[in-house]
Amino acid sequence: MERSQRITLYDTTLRDGAQAEGISLSVEDKLRITMVLDQLGIHYVEGGWPGSNPKDIEYFRRIHELDLEQTRIAAFGSTCRVGTEPDGDANILAMLEAETPTVTVVGKSWTLHVQDVLRTTNDENLRIIHQSLRYLKSRDREVIYDAEHFFDGYRDDATYALATVEAAVNGGADVVVLADTNGGATPWEIEQAVRDVLKAFPDIVLGIHTHNDGGLALANTLAAVRVGAIHVQGTMNGYGERCGNANLCTVIPNLEIKMGLSALPEGRLTQLTRAARTVASISNLPFDHHTAFVGRSAFAHKGGIHVAAMRRNQASYQHIDPALVGNEARILVSELSGRGNLLSKAEEMGLSPEEVGDLSAIVQRIKHLEHQGFTFEGAEGSVDLLIRRTQPGYQAPFEMLDFMVVVEHRQGRGIFAEATIKVRIGDQIMHTAAEGNGPVNALDAALRKALIPSYPVIDRFGLADYKVHILDSGAGTGATTRVLIDMQNGTRRWSTVGASANIIEASWIALQDAIEYGLIVVGPEIDQQY
Repeated sequence: MERSQRITLYDTTLRDGAQAEGISLSVEDKLRITMVLDQLGIHYVEGGWPGSNPKDIEYFRRIHELDLEQTRIAAFGSTCRVGTEPDGDANILAMLEAETPTVTVVGKSWTLHVQDVLRTTNDENLRIIHQSLRYLKSRDREVIYDAEHFFDGYRDDATYALATVEAAVNGGADVVVLADTNGGATPWEIEQAVRDVLKAFPDIVLGIHTHNDGGLALANTLAAVRVGAIHVQGTMNGYGERCGNANLCTVIPNLEIKMGLSALPEGRLTQLTRAARTVASISNLPFDHHTAFVGRSAFAHKGGIHVAAMRRNQASYQHIDPALVGNEARILVSELSGRGNLLSKAEEMGLSPEEVGDLSAIVQRIKHLEHQGFTFEGAEGSVDLLIRRTQPGYQAPFEMLDFMVVVEHRQGRGIFAEATIKVRIGDQIMHTAAEGNGPVNALDAALRKALIPSYPVIDRFGLADYKVHILDSGAGTGATTRVLIDMQNGTRRWSTVGASANIIEASWIALQDAIEYGLIVVGPEIDQQY
């Protein structure tokens, strides 16, 4: 393949991806994802199966209202039914009624499916493939043919599998896509089959569609491209039935950066990380931070030796510059950290090495706290404060003196909590109380009540997440508890940690850090916005 070859990207998140366990996309969700994919520069978006459900029918009705820059919308469906003609087949007619410029038709390549699923003859299967595609072409549609279970069929009966491709080609298919539907093929099987298909049909546009049941969807996709496939199908974040589809968020950078091919429009690769995370958010699924290229941890460095090397040369422990895909390197701090980790964090804070103070003492403090149950790699706000508190002249915006939390059950009212706190702000002591629906909520309310008169910006801090982790479950109710708090102001989010055998104390430590960090670092930024 010539290195300048253009790869066509076909996204099936809205159809194949939506078949993943845990995903349920509304019409609005599907329209929003379509816009994200269009902005990224995906060439085709498969909108769904218009004959299958009212939701997809509405999507195809409303998609014409969107002003798409790059993307062509495809309607998906199967060949006409056995023993029927395409001009009277409800599924074929539904694809046409979707009024998309492209239709994608799936047909059988494996004799097992022909005989046991369709329960028909091999010749009849060839007929419905050929006639379905020929009819759709006669209606002025671009036709993409998905050869379902092609690699299983090719392994079982290569002659017949090639005959199904011939039926599609003679029917007028603009693109023939070989699908590893069961996800069980290996890269060498993929390469051999693709070579054989292109040898038999050298003039066709060939595509690849892989599933990840063997953990090889990415490898199989790249193998197919390596020997001649130029149309690549997949889903955002690898969503899909069972183990998922080929993940376009890893396929695309491998095509462009590793193989030197052209996939997205010029300059769009830097939007990949944001697109991946946006699609996850719209799909209401947690984003996998360990995803290659686009994950939050993809370029996160924790080991002290690694970070020391990174400080000398960024390429020492990174296979690419994360900015190429819109991501960024992160330095984590933990008991495995060295001085380099803290120097890097200090530099992120705008501090020079001379301003940091005794790095060795800070490292030992971190190791001591992690032994007690703290963890700092997911609590960068607490790390920031550990460093700042060593600075000469650092003054915390407030100091916690006392707190008390009472949880009661009262007849007619049920459970409620009340917190009383005493804090010092400068030379002033504030003594306040507040109620909440739980002890942590009551503490938060009491602290805000005490601080907001002096620091009104706290009113814009929102508690975004509260996580509790039991560290030594064998100790039962006496186990050490770790609490992670995420605070945000609408435009910025930060995390802090606390740990103790007392869950209220662990929560208070994390909550105190979250408010203090917000006042020291985030508060001035907020003031500039208003």
